[in-house]
Amino acid sequence: MLIHVTRRETFNAAHRMYREEWSAEKNEEVFGRCANPNWHGHNFTLFVTVKGEIDDKKGYLIDLKELKKMIKEYVIEKVDHRNLNLDVDFMKGKMATTEMLCAQIFHQLKKPVEACEGVFMHSVRLHETENNSAEYFGQ
Repeated sequence: MLIHVTRRETFNAAHRMYREEWSAEKNEEVFGRCANPNWHGHNFTLFVTVKGEIDDKKGYLIDLKELKKMIKEYVIEKVDHRNLNLDVDFMKGKMATTEMLCAQIFHQLKKPVEACEGVFMHSVRLHETENNSAEYFGQ
């Protein structure tokens, strides 16, 4: 029986949407307040969903303590109270949008999650605000 299991975590981070090759005016025109030279931040909510077959002996797909530990090690410790543009190794050279961050988080977690027998990454959903989110399925 295929099951999807989701773990929710939160973190705070700052970022700036800005292209060096553009003028300040062009950046402000395209990115608005998100191009603020003094950065801006969000209280992000992260949802990591894994999938697989329920283990008949254990009665679950994955030990949620282990999933929490993976998310903390591979994502939260790297992004929480950090500048996404300057401090986060897996965001170097990438535009620090919620969409790009969402996809990169998926890729950070894929290998450790899928090292668990029978467990597969399904999606990462990242809420930047109460009203704005992105979801990535690994395609």
